[in-house]
Amino acid sequence: MQTPRLSDTRLVGIARWATNRMAHVKNPVLAERVLGVASHRIQDSRTRADVLTEAAEARLGLGYAPRHLTQAYAAELVCADEHHKAGRRKAAAASAAKALILAFHRVAHLDGTTSPLATDPARFTAPMRRSRTLRALRAPRGRSAPAAVPPENRPLRLLFVHSGNDNFLPTVMDRYRQRPDTEVRVLNTAADPVTAPLAKGMGRMIACGLGVRSGGYADRTEEALRPHLEWADVVFVDWCTAAAAFLTLVDPGTARVVVRLHSFEAFSYWPHLVDFSRVDDLVFVSEHLRDLAVATLPRLREPDAPATHVIDNAVDLTRFALPKKPEARFTLGLVGVGQVAKDPRWALEVLRVLRRKDDRYRLRLIGGPMNPDAGPALARYHAAYAEELAPLVAAGAVHMSGHTDDVPAELTEVGLILSTSIRESWHLGLVEGAASGAVPVVRDWPFFADKPHGAHSLFPRDWVVSTPQEAAERILAVNDTEESWLKAGHEASEVAISSWDWGTVGPLYDQLLPVAESVGVPAQRTQRTPVE
Repeated sequence: MQTPRLSDTRLVGIARWATNRMAHVKNPVLAERVLGVASHRIQDSRTRADVLTEAAEARLGLGYAPRHLTQAYAAELVCADEHHKAGRRKAAAASAAKALILAFHRVAHLDGTTSPLATDPARFTAPMRRSRTLRALRAPRGRSAPAAVPPENRPLRLLFVHSGNDNFLPTVMDRYRQRPDTEVRVLNTAADPVTAPLAKGMGRMIACGLGVRSGGYADRTEEALRPHLEWADVVFVDWCTAAAAFLTLVDPGTARVVVRLHSFEAFSYWPHLVDFSRVDDLVFVSEHLRDLAVATLPRLREPDAPATHVIDNAVDLTRFALPKKPEARFTLGLVGVGQVAKDPRWALEVLRVLRRKDDRYRLRLIGGPMNPDAGPALARYHAAYAEELAPLVAAGAVHMSGHTDDVPAELTEVGLILSTSIRESWHLGLVEGAASGAVPVVRDWPFFADKPHGAHSLFPRDWVVSTPQEAAERILAVNDTEESWLKAGHEASEVAISSWDWGTVGPLYDQLLPVAESVGVPAQRTQRTPVE
């Protein structure tokens, strides 16, 4: 589109007309094109960033991911870089924080069925790799000494760190609490009275990482963490979120630092704040999450990057192997329906296809309900979901169990376990269902379906399907007779327990953590071969 030479004032007026249209139109293709042309011609970088951010926030406020999201956050990073070049590091940090908050807005990555990061991670994060400010932030600050081999004359000291979410830690911690050769402590940075006031606020963490010393934040952080780091031989940080960014603001001394990344962190700004030169080992729960992290975090591709490992989630699966109730054979189960990522509408479509052939099929929804008040994108999904759900509930085809603390008992009602998600790191509920003897039916998670690793590489190939129709065909085939259903469920249970039970996974943690004779670990675990 050709435009005459216009002043910034005129261009801003045009851009704001487009922004107003974008705030009221569902598919504002023309307005977004006008915005792109006008903003590109604005000469003042601060004005350009403000115009693009205002337009992006208008779309995000409606629950839609802006087409120009990358352009908008990149414009803010230009402002950050101007501040940084001029020596205004505090202003650079504030601008960089604003850019990252915009780039990783949950509407764009978590509350919808697509994500620009998942679609093309290199393209989406390109402005972050170019940014002078973010290059300075991820520059290795290093450590004063390498991680030390723990002394042999006392128990190994393990410090487990999290920022309020320890859901995946109890099984791991219990293993080492029960060993006479280890001593365990836990630091919840979000609840500890010393660290809680400090372990939040990404803006000041960025400023600290850029060397801003005003306000005493760096000194107080050092004072808060130093006693923990001096005590510990190994620090295990669960979730690559605020606790990981906070901990790596300080020199870890001789403590070995291990960070575990699960899933949603890869779609957040927190990993971009972590100083990976102070992380010795980075653990992922699946190959496809490692692939995504390496594609989006430049530090992980550099020679001095932390060693990366893929170790499955820690869970005792043997307790799920309970006898099935008779009605389980025709009962589908879906564990977790409270997030758009679980895409329960896909499960409803599978049920509808099945019931056209055999109306004995039912669906059991296990877990707390979706909260439509959480945001406009989620509310829009919930409205469509509720409309599809209502007639199935009225027909007695769907049972909503709600939250339960006894998932093994709930799964005795389920004979076919679904994973309908658009993205997962590992999908605990699916694996637990398989261990229970329910036949697994796994959607090839769309965020990773066209990538080398995903559901198609994590699970046996015959578990994985691409469409609701394929899911129904798999179910009808394995459930042709009671004997074939029982056989398929028994085989699934054997695969789940032999592959992912804590009895198998636990020793991998013994290799990762220097307990007993295990002192070193390989830099990378061998790529998983799909179970046939």
